[in-house]
Amino acid sequence: MPGWKKAAYDLIKRHPFLRLQVRRLLGAAKRVRYRLRAAGVPVEKRTVLFCSYHGAHCTCSPRAIYDEMAGDAAYRDYSFLWAVRDPAAHPDLAAAPRTELVRFGGADFERAMARAGTWVFNSTLPEHIFPRRGQRCLQCWHGTPLKRLGFDIADDGNAMNAPAEIRRRYRLEAEKLTWFLSPSPFASACFRSAWPLEACGVRVLEAGYPRNDRLARATEADRKAARAVLGLPDGVRAVLYAPTFRDDEHISGEGYACRPAVDFARLRGALGEGYVILFRAHYLVASAFDFDALGGFVRDVSGVEEINDLYLAADLLVTDYSSTMFDYAVLRRPILFYMYDLERYRDRLRGFYFDPEELPGRILRREEDLGSAIRAAERFRWTEEWEAFRRRFAPLEDGHAARRVLRAVFGEERDHELER
Repeated sequence: MPGWKKAAYDLIKRHPFLRLQVRRLLGAAKRVRYRLRAAGVPVEKRTVLFCSYHGAHCTCSPRAIYDEMAGDAAYRDYSFLWAVRDPAAHPDLAAAPRTELVRFGGADFERAMARAGTWVFNSTLPEHIFPRRGQRCLQCWHGTPLKRLGFDIADDGNAMNAPAEIRRRYRLEAEKLTWFLSPSPFASACFRSAWPLEACGVRVLEAGYPRNDRLARATEADRKAARAVLGLPDGVRAVLYAPTFRDDEHISGEGYACRPAVDFARLRGALGEGYVILFRAHYLVASAFDFDALGGFVRDVSGVEEINDLYLAADLLVTDYSSTMFDYAVLRRPILFYMYDLERYRDRLRGFYFDPEELPGRILRREEDLGSAIRAAERFRWTEEWEAFRRRFAPLEDGHAARRVLRAVFGEERDHELER
């Protein structure tokens, strides 16, 4: 990045008032541009646009809903759009019937947004795009929250957004939505608190996460297949390390950084042979590490598009405050919570929707305890305490969430057509 551009980023980042004014000006210009591009584009009721992680991947609940819909003859008269950053990276979708890829951002994407009757997203929509008459939006989101979101964030620990800016963005988001997908009563309460959903007339759809249907149906054969794709030999214990990002670790023009609080060379010495670490950075993190010196002990799997493949392959999850804990619990496998900065994260950065002490597994505060805890996990048993955790946070993960979502979002119009 040119020096002048980085300096401009740094200046804007340090001054919330200036940052807000720049965003307002850019937002106003983008809204005018979108209206011009959308003018004359008719809304197609039976066209559905899907987008995951701002176009970075074609995964998560939008992909599960798409797969369920595309494979159901009841929706054979529907057309599908996928908004992606790199269309060439998704040849399977490019070749799929009734499916078109559009590059995320830019004119084609905006015209596709104007055209689709239903939008299915799992992260925030572009701020300048609002649904027109006849359009609906399903917000799938991307996890059960432990850390606070939106209106519930009280402290100013974010590197790029003050609390007032975050609340503004979450209100704008709520104004665009028709449904907000939830996997549990617990998550529903969090989402209603973090977004002004009721004030904006948004319906909370408590149906489970379609992305977890695959986990709920998983067999031993699925586990072996996932390990084979990653080249994990039989007998090797695969540890998935999936920390979340820190709101105050942002590099101008690049994104959120990730500094693993693990000395992997030391951990390798503590574990000995027979282990491999699958390192997965949060999707917001721009991470670049050289693990070659570790001789294959640590594999950077941040680029693996479908995290379910990693869940299925892993014998154990190590995380901190990430929602991966709730998804991985569907598999009833061991989870360790490495919360080395618990007080800082709780008091300075985000805060929590429940006390981490309520978690059923062991909370590790010291790096030197990781090795022994990972080895002890070989004797793990799924207890009633863990099952209560699963019932509280993943009660609807039964393999049929995608079907329930389709019924709720498209069922009424399907029933009406059948009656005719």
